[in-house]
Amino acid sequence: MVHDRRQVVKQIGSIAAVGTLAGCVNVSSGGDQTPTGSSDDAGDSSTPTDTGAKASLWHARSEGPQETLKSNVATYEESSPNTVALSKISDLEKKTTATIPAGNGPHTFDWAHDWVGRYSENGFLSDQSGSLDITPSEEYTGTAVDAVKYKGGLYGLPYAAETVGLVYNTDLVDGAPKTLDEMEQVMKDHHDPANGKYGLSYPMNPYFCSAWVHALGGFYYDEENDELGLTNDSTVEAFKLIRDRLYKYSPDSVKYNAQAAAFADGNAPFAINGPWFVGTVKGNVPVGVDGFPTVGGDAPAPFTGVKMLYFTTRMGSDPEAATAARDFAQWYTTNTSVLKGLANDHGYVPVHTSLTGSDDLPATVKGYSKAVQQGTPTPTAPKMADVWDPVKSAIQSIMTGNKDVKPALETATEQITSAWE
Repeated sequence: MVHDRRQVVKQIGSIAAVGTLAGCVNVSSGGDQTPTGSSDDAGDSSTPTDTGAKASLWHARSEGPQETLKSNVATYEESSPNTVALSKISDLEKKTTATIPAGNGPHTFDWAHDWVGRYSENGFLSDQSGSLDITPSEEYTGTAVDAVKYKGGLYGLPYAAETVGLVYNTDLVDGAPKTLDEMEQVMKDHHDPANGKYGLSYPMNPYFCSAWVHALGGFYYDEENDELGLTNDSTVEAFKLIRDRLYKYSPDSVKYNAQAAAFADGNAPFAINGPWFVGTVKGNVPVGVDGFPTVGGDAPAPFTGVKMLYFTTRMGSDPEAATAARDFAQWYTTNTSVLKGLANDHGYVPVHTSLTGSDDLPATVKGYSKAVQQGTPTPTAPKMADVWDPVKSAIQSIMTGNKDVKPALETATEQITSAWE
């Protein structure tokens, strides 16, 4: 996930009214590093078995998704001569960056796409675009394919996505508005802060705000052209829209907890949030989920994170294990039974073309699928790491009234360019 997205997950747990984090969140909280199919050994042997090859797969899944992955691997091995050795790693980033350069570590690992750019630049990943038995553009959505590529190389295969979408309380509204004008009217009707009622629950950070910025033609950082866009007219107008037509109907706080609690307590008709949030509020509030309403005829495009199986450089030095790792990745990311199970059991949004927006998906997953279709992959270029915090500070200054929009974004631009020097 993205920088702010990870902080969001940590923050949710402190909201008493919201409850415990649902099993759909793909984040390891640490602990057991004991493998689920082999020893947790950075130098795990990939010597072929009597009938096939052995590939190693590292992950950091929480308990529910971990058990599902074990079951999926067992199903694969029943019909394949290959084996997949699973290892749960509590600090996946630390261990992959330590072992892969030494020629060890996994052949493939499970994580969101936000490491693709940095890991590719550091020489940790293997471009397998010329070795696949499938055509990615025919199997996965364009957003998903774009997410797993970097500078022309394909460094893994995608199987699910997540982003923020429009969540609504079905006791307070009949359905999702089609336009921002419609949404604003509903927010006005419900907004009564003196009595603890609000029109919208909306945490203020770059990830959550990205949809409207892109809708108006703005951007934070264009990795293809290596260009910042914080001070262009479209980005400035987008943040004025967020301040004047959205945040004004929210609790007077930029913090995640205060915003999330307003919806979780039944005190707001709308929330802009992700699938991890829906899993925590379902017991308290009846919810529906949809994509974003249009603004001026343009569709918002939220930043989207894509879950993927990465291909590491260890595949390049171990052809037989590479074959097994590719075969499993292709099976796992295109098997519709597996993907439906992840959607039903953990709220994962499929990115396989046959399932995108399918009526076979749970209602909330189908809603987030619409938001994913609207979305754009979060940039993975290493420079993006220096963008998040300055933009977050600018957003908070804008919403609290400490700075006007243009000066706040100019300050963020100066901070980012200074970090890049």
